[in-house]
Amino acid sequence: MKPEPTDSPQHHPTVLAHQAERAANLQLRIADAITAYAGSMPFVYVHIAWFAIWMLFIESSPWPTLTLIVSLEAIFLSTFVMIGQNRQAEFQQAKADHDFNEQELELKTNTQLTREIHVLTTELHRRLVEEPGQHSTRAETQQAIAP
Repeated sequence: MKPEPTDSPQHHPTVLAHQAERAANLQLRIADAITAYAGSMPFVYVHIAWFAIWMLFIESSPWPTLTLIVSLEAIFLSTFVMIGQNRQAEFQQAKADHDFNEQELELKTNTQLTREIHVLTTELHRRLVEEPGQHSTRAETQQAIAP
């Protein structure tokens, strides 16, 4: 018997909004693709091969054209890194704002529940203990507690 497939994990609403924003913007998709490739091992392997071929067969020492190309590439890659860092900071801020709002809502709900419990406890105490001349039995106590 095969186990049933599990549901996909739930993602944070901010993560979903962030993914939708990235998918909707062509520039962000291009930046994501470049950054993903530049941060991978295939990128490293391609550059090792490219540099080796360039240094051995295309240009003699001290490789001035290769130095210029690598410098330009470094400038653009550092720009994509900064774009990624800025977007990550925006994402973290949006997630923090969402979490803060959720915690505030939970705090308000807990505060309201605590107040309602206090009112019920006070009312039970008044009915069961403070009313003079009444001696309640266990059945009466349970009846007073029941809604």
